[in-house]
Amino acid sequence: MFSEIKDLTESLFPRLLEIRRHFHAHPELSGQEYQTAAYVAGVLSSCGIHVQENIGKTGVVGNLNGNGTDPRLLAIRTDMDALPIDEQTNLEFASCKPGIMHACGHDVHTTVGLGTAMVLSQLAEQLSGNVRFLFQPAEEIAQGASWMLQDGAMRNVNAIFGLHVFPSLEAGSVGICYGTLTAAADDIEIFIQGESGHGARPHNAIDAIWIASQVITTLQQAISRTQNPLHPVVLTIGQINGGCAPNIIADQVRMSGTVRSFHPDTRANLPQWIEKIVANICNSYRAKYEIDYRQGVPSVQNNTELTRILESTCREAWGNDRLHILAEPSLGAEDFSLYLEHAPGSMFRLGVGCSEKFNHPLHHPQFEVDESAILTGVITLSYAAYKYYQYSK
Repeated sequence: MFSEIKDLTESLFPRLLEIRRHFHAHPELSGQEYQTAAYVAGVLSSCGIHVQENIGKTGVVGNLNGNGTDPRLLAIRTDMDALPIDEQTNLEFASCKPGIMHACGHDVHTTVGLGTAMVLSQLAEQLSGNVRFLFQPAEEIAQGASWMLQDGAMRNVNAIFGLHVFPSLEAGSVGICYGTLTAAADDIEIFIQGESGHGARPHNAIDAIWIASQVITTLQQAISRTQNPLHPVVLTIGQINGGCAPNIIADQVRMSGTVRSFHPDTRANLPQWIEKIVANICNSYRAKYEIDYRQGVPSVQNNTELTRILESTCREAWGNDRLHILAEPSLGAEDFSLYLEHAPGSMFRLGVGCSEKFNHPLHHPQFEVDESAILTGVITLSYAAYKYYQYSK
């Protein structure tokens, strides 16, 4: 089966390059993936796959029937949205939309998902069970997975695979991770109400900017002394707004940021821990405060059995030298985790780095991929789907 998958994928590679370059040149922001979704639906339909459009607003679902000997349903998820970034790659197929770029590799993800559908559709009789392809919108704003779930995308699904490009790994290689792959990501907004006054007479005012600085500094210091260092927490204040003139003490400051963690118990205690620190500081200086702590997506927890299938797939397909067992998780976040609340799953890292030049990180305006990685992604997902029905119990 592997040789058939490999030969088919290689024969499709020129078409896959064309597809990827089309997506890259025509990126669409989260929740606006209308043309991308239409293109995806057209390719799936041409393969004889039953297509459902407008799932999760702009998402697409494709259902492929195998030979029916296994009642389980495997899902394969890829995401489609781009980022609000001005591309600086000088590629011939660079984004034609100013201020929008596939700087996170979702054009590659979508292409790999379509390639996997194209390959498996030609080998459906050798596939014991059915496969559902989820083409998800709005991953970058951590909304798309919940939209897809609300529309029943995971109904009757028994397992799910996903992937994400990884520029730190050379193209042709794959990284798998047992257990925790990504962090939980929550949003926080802190509002501090002071009292305005003349910049020359601070004792007659309540300086919201100075109090905000105390809050930020204390939170960062307290993490290192009150949180378990084996249960890491990262709190970043990325925005702060306050003040109206250089010689007027600000009476209001609003700041917002992100909170990342791995362990559910730690995550559950963070809102109370943060509020206690903010309250103590504000009370000390007669300020008032409001905190809006919004839980985002949980951490991705890869299922052991499904990760073993991926490991077996990669060792057989690529050999030990091109398989990397990732020992450390990432503090990045992925709403793939929401699907795992409905079925076990595993996400792997697809190497897209080029050995001959510097590889810019994800979300960089000069981010590029080695397109040969598309072959690796399609073959890995296609063969893993086959092996899931052969070996998973």
